Formats: sequence, structure tokens, C-alpha cells
Amino acid sequence: MIDFILLSRRGRTDGRFKSLRDAGRLDVVYQCILFAFFTSGAIRRDVIFHAILGGPPNPPLHLRIDGRELRNVRTDERTWERILRKVLSGGFHPGIKIERRSFQDLIRSLSNREIFILEEKGQDVINMDFGSNPVFILGDQIGLPKKDEMFALRFGTKVSLGKRPYLAATCIDIINYLLDLRVKREEPKDIK
Repeated sequence: MIDFILLSRRGRTDGRFKSLRDAGRLDVVYQCILFAFFTSGAIRRDVIFHAILGGPPNPPLHLRIDGRELRNVRTDERTWERILRKVLSGGFHPGIKIERRSFQDLIRSLSNREIFILEEKGQDVINMDFGSNPVFILGDQIGLPKKDEMFALRFGTKVSLGKRPYLAATCIDIINYLLDLRVKREEPKDIK
């Protein structure tokens, strides 16, 4: 499995919002969900996406989406606005769970895995071995708070996609692409 963790410092923690953008930038969470799961005509079943929502009224809240169970979704923003409003209001959607959990508690629970914190000043990802069950941590448009970054570094390594800062969703897309390339290289060649 591949886990992506987004710390959404202002992400709204209930379903009372007009739009994703007005909900503490839940639109960033939506964009990350798209790039974590969707390919052309398919959903990545080997991905779990986590968002720790830190906005009002009751932070922190852990949004967990499991690609193995995710159903009845499309890529448009209106669909995800409806789904997120429903689950943040206590409703159910296949593959999506909400629980009260902090960023540090989530990291601690995954500490037996290889953890990578995305940061411009980290090690270059191009030739890194991510192992078979990597966990990637990203900040939202504000970035990771220093104390949370330092906590995550107790369990992981800082890695970089380059000197240029990218949007969180773009980082997820690039990581998925790099992992897809590695899987393709490891596939056995047909012998004729």
C-alpha cells in the first residue's frame, strides 16, 4: 500500500460550508484526492489517503480514504463537495471514514513503515528506494508546522522533488508517476 498524508491546517471539520474553497481550503484536499486515486478510467486500489483537518469547529479530524473500498465516485468537484459534506456531517460513503485523531498520533501509528516527508530541502527522490509500503507526508498551501515536521522526522526522511515548490496535489501525482515507473521496470519481460 501507498499512504499519502496531508496536513490541512484550516480544513473545516464539519459539513457546514458553501463550497470547498470556503471550507478552509478543502479544495486542496479534493485536488489531492484526485491525484492520489484517479487514473484514466480507473481508481488506484493500492492507495490510502489521509487528511488531518485542523479547522473549525472541532479539530483535529482524520479523513481516511481507502482505494480498496472506494466506490460511487467521479472526478468532478461537485461530487466530492457532496461526499465531503456528507461524511463531515456524520454520513457514510464507501471507503471513507472520519475519526478524531491528531497528525502525530497518525504518524506514530504508521511508524513501522518507511516514512518520507516532502520538502524542497530534502534528499532527491529520483534514485531513492521507497520500499513496498511507503508513507508520504505533505503540507497544504501553508505547509507543515515546524513542530509536526520535527515530529515526523523522528520516524522518517525528508525528500525533495526539486528546488521548486509544487502544489500538494502535484507532489502526489509526481510520486505516483515515479512509483508507477518503478513497478513497470520490475515487471518481467516477455520471452519470445
